[in-house]
Amino acid sequence: MEKKSQIDLFGAAALTGFALLLAFNQVVIKVTNGGLQPVFFAGLRSAGAVVCILIWMRWRGIPLRFEKGTRLAGFAIGTVFAFEFLCLFVALDLTAVSRASVIFYSMPVWLALIAHFVMPDDKITPIKATGLALALGGVALAILTRDDGAGSFWGDLAALGAAVGWAAAAMLAKASSLSRVRPEIQLIWQVGVSAPILLVAAVFFGPLIRDLAPIHIAGLLFQIVVVVSAGFIFWLWLLSIYPASGVASFSFLSPVLTVGLGWLLLGEEVGPTLIAALILVAIGILLINRPPRSRRTSA
Repeated sequence: MEKKSQIDLFGAAALTGFALLLAFNQVVIKVTNGGLQPVFFAGLRSAGAVVCILIWMRWRGIPLRFEKGTRLAGFAIGTVFAFEFLCLFVALDLTAVSRASVIFYSMPVWLALIAHFVMPDDKITPIKATGLALALGGVALAILTRDDGAGSFWGDLAALGAAVGWAAAAMLAKASSLSRVRPEIQLIWQVGVSAPILLVAAVFFGPLIRDLAPIHIAGLLFQIVVVVSAGFIFWLWLLSIYPASGVASFSFLSPVLTVGLGWLLLGEEVGPTLIAALILVAIGILLINRPPRSRRTSA
């Protein structure tokens, strides 16, 4: 498919569907944690994803080649990826899906802050600063208040750690030597390095197996095949076709949809404070991802 200058109907539908997939993904992790220890679950997911991505690359004829000068960045992004999902899976074990999603999907806030100091052409503008202030206020509101009677402070902090880890991984992919390699190779670095780190770390988080049932095995397979392998590759494909700013603008849908699914599928209570936090984060993300207005020059 040829590159587009703006989001068309197919792009809008695809990005909305992907946001819904990410929202449902949070529910799947929460449920599967009931049968598998969260960090062990995350490690198995990364290990299984390595196999799926290698099969995809073999089928597409993509060579598994690690370019010289990218290995240090590869190990770095894999380590950060491990930290991100250790935090996220633990967060979803300790706190409610709705709360974790509001905090976790504040990632664009931390990415904008990192980019301001790392990327010379990506400084914080007044519009971005307003978005940052609103989103940070929403995150603080979600962490410091508990009118829904759900979750835990430590679980909320773990979700915040996951959001910062996600932003750091995105910046490594964009600003390091990995920016010149194929998305599939980036993904191999992330899951390939994170798998052993997570599986070793799992030993320190209690028994590896909980009350395992078929639904938990199904959740693990869904994570490996649909989310990490097919889902992430589909996302990278959309990013290669549509403008990055347009793709990013749909990220506000994920926390909104996740809160809705947490209420609908898990019966989580959504208090007015959490709704206010969600609105602040969603508006903040929209402002942060708002493309700058092009200046017209007179002839």
